Amino acid sequence: MSDWITVAKVGEIAPGAHCVVDVDGVYIAVFNIGGEHYAIEDVCTHDGGELAGGCVIGDEIECVRHGARFNIRTGAVTAPPAYEPVAKFPVRIENGVVQVRDNRWD
Repeated sequence: MSDWITVAKVGEIAPGAHCVVDVDGVYIAVFNIGGEHYAIEDVCTHDGGELAGGCVIGDEIECVRHGARFNIRTGAVTAPPAYEPVAKFPVRIENGVVQVRDNRWD
C-alpha cells in the first residue's frame, strides 16, 4: 500500500489541465475536469506509451501514438486500438492540497 502523495495545492491544476506524479515508481496523471480531480495511470494499455501528452476531449484522453481513448473519470476504454482499461486511482483534497495514492495492493 502506498501513502497519500501530495500532487499540488488546490487551484494549481486548472480546469482542463493535468500533472503527472511518480508514486512508488508508477506514473499517475492527475486531471482537473470541471473542478473535480481524477487520476489514472499514465500508460496506454495498447502499447505502453504515456497518455498525459495526449489531447483531452471532454472527460476523455486520446493516446498520441495510436489514437486509443480512455475515460479519465473511470479509466474505461472508449476507442480502440486499446481494449483494456487504464488503472484509476483515488484522489482526495486534504488541508488544501490534492493527494493521490496507488491502492492496487491494499
